[in-house]
Amino acid sequence: MRELAYLLEGLRCSCCLSENTLWIDLAAGVVECRECGQGALVSLDAGEEL
Repeated sequence: MRELAYLLEGLRCSCCLSENTLWIDLAAGVVECRECGQGALVSLDAGEEL
């Protein structure tokens, strides 16, 4: 079975400054810090332009 959440290695949380605690959940489109709980929604639509 494939994992739905992946560790974002080498990145730091902008809220608590902890390194290697950010996880991306591709199914939900969310990045979350496992240390402080801060989260952010991400757009996974590659065809969308800003």
